[in-house]
Amino acid sequence: MVKTRFAPSPTGKLHIGSVRTALYSWLFAERNKGVFVLRFEDTDFERSSESSVEGILNGLRWLGLKWNEGPYFQSKRLQYYIDIIDSMIQSGQAYKCYCSSIRLGKLRKSQILKGEKPRYDGKCRDNTIDYCNDISYVVRFRNPKKGKVIFHDSVRGEIIFSNKELDDLIILRSNGIPTYNFCVVIDDRDMKITHVIRGEDHINNTPRQINILKSLGADIPIYAHVSMIKENNGKKLSKRNNVIDIMEYYREGYLPEAILNCILRLGWSYGNKEIFSVDEMKKLFTLKGLSKSSSCFNIKKLLWLNHYYINKLPVEYIAKCLKYHFQIEKIDISEGPVLTEIIKIICNRCNTLKEIVHLSRFFYQEFDFVNNEVTRTHLNIKNIIILKEIINIIKNVSIWNVDNLSKLVKLLSIKLDICLSRIFMTIRFAITGSLISPSIDTTMYFLGKNRVLFRIKKAINYIEKIN
Repeated sequence: MVKTRFAPSPTGKLHIGSVRTALYSWLFAERNKGVFVLRFEDTDFERSSESSVEGILNGLRWLGLKWNEGPYFQSKRLQYYIDIIDSMIQSGQAYKCYCSSIRLGKLRKSQILKGEKPRYDGKCRDNTIDYCNDISYVVRFRNPKKGKVIFHDSVRGEIIFSNKELDDLIILRSNGIPTYNFCVVIDDRDMKITHVIRGEDHINNTPRQINILKSLGADIPIYAHVSMIKENNGKKLSKRNNVIDIMEYYREGYLPEAILNCILRLGWSYGNKEIFSVDEMKKLFTLKGLSKSSSCFNIKKLLWLNHYYINKLPVEYIAKCLKYHFQIEKIDISEGPVLTEIIKIICNRCNTLKEIVHLSRFFYQEFDFVNNEVTRTHLNIKNIIILKEIINIIKNVSIWNVDNLSKLVKLLSIKLDICLSRIFMTIRFAITGSLISPSIDTTMYFLGKNRVLFRIKKAINYIEKIN
């Protein structure tokens, strides 16, 4: 059975790069009817935090990346890792290293001066003296000195490392905490992970991890190291570069479908196809479609996709997604037109859910006029006749529909001998407080007769007060 995993370190935000790893791993498991495991590599106790864990969980839930197993936490398996390390020491697969940081620093400096690759020289590799716990030590894995590590990367093909280029890496720190490269191996073995999909920055870790797996007699997973994602400035996306938390996109009004579609294409392709539903992603995703080349995250492309999904997904779903954003803005939509109807008339203008809220606010919330240049341009003595005449007309309207309102506004333009654009903008600003809205007849219709009359009277009162 195919089994993949997403194993974030809860030391920062869940960003676009991390989500891509999770998405690819999840899609590969889904396509092959396999299992997707979530585990937290949280042995960095100084930097790991509960808030990061919660942020990662919330992000995955919002995006719909449901895990089948977990979440597991390495911090709850520490003694188990240590017991394995002890047994490896007994069997000779690992050893205690008593070299001080001062000695290792001098060794590194000397190797660099000689033009050599910095690595541990194996001083304690064959040490037979056990100082017990009297002297600080680390535990190192006894890496093979001869031979090569050869593995087939599903993205990059055959990769070869010479064992003589790999030093004896530390698997237990002097503080008694196992290292990442050891814990990840034990977890992958125990959880029977068959495919490891991760960033190309892990390529150098892979031969070390393979050698540990071999020493334990474990199966070797299939590896796929995906290309890096760059920002528009060319820098690699990294949680240490103050990148945006994925939940910030939620707060800014992006849809999970748009986020997933955008991230999917950051290193994977299927012909010239750009738009993928989640079901299509599950059906079409393969490791063969992954690219070796780096990709660039483009916010304009994300906005385009978000606009597409706002206009293509069921309006009832969009209304449900908008609930959070109306609550944040403290807008009560219970006193106003049906939200799904409003979405239909303004969604084509909007790239985000926040924009929908902004453009629909006047349908549900009263406003006050601000004395500025825009207000003075539209609410003035010259235009007061337009507002007074439209009030007289509206009072006598018996059939309140779009067609009727459209005819009445046009007749007003003829009666007053004022161009339609001026009529439109004066009424629009009076009843919405904005220069942007759907067509004036549609806007009046959804606001309703009473609210339109109330706002026009308020606009007239404002003009008379100012003047």
